[in-house]
Amino acid sequence: MTTTLTVEGMSCGHCEQTVEEALCDVSGVTDASADHESGQASAAGDADVPAPAQAVEDAGYTATA
Repeated sequence: MTTTLTVEGMSCGHCEQTVEEALCDVSGVTDASADHESGQASAAGDADVPAPAQAVEDAGYTATA
């Protein structure tokens, strides 16, 4: 399953890396990607739906599924 999030606040490659690392730290996430230009991030795996969004929020960004 892949969860796609709209992420507000990413403005550069470093932001993308921060979001990807936050997503990869979620239990059940096997792969993550983020793109600041589109404002989207995705997490693949079997994590509970709110967990990836919460991880992005905890990293300092606004995320909506």
